[in-house]
Amino acid sequence: MNTSPTHLMLLVLLLAVVALFCTLVGAAAGLLARIDGATYTTALLRGAVAFAGSATLSLALLTFVLTAL
Repeated sequence: MNTSPTHLMLLVLLLAVVALFCTLVGAAAGLLARIDGATYTTALLRGAVAFAGSATLSLALLTFVLTAL
């Protein structure tokens, strides 16, 4: 498979954006759970589940888009 450096750099940038987005989603979910009265452990677990879910969906969408190109 012969890929250009431009495509590889675009992929790296997209993965960085996905990682940042998922981190923000996880942090927001944990913060909202903590504000709602959950313990620190429960809030951390809710944030981790939100991070994992958003990462799964984002990477699946990214894979779909890259295979369509």
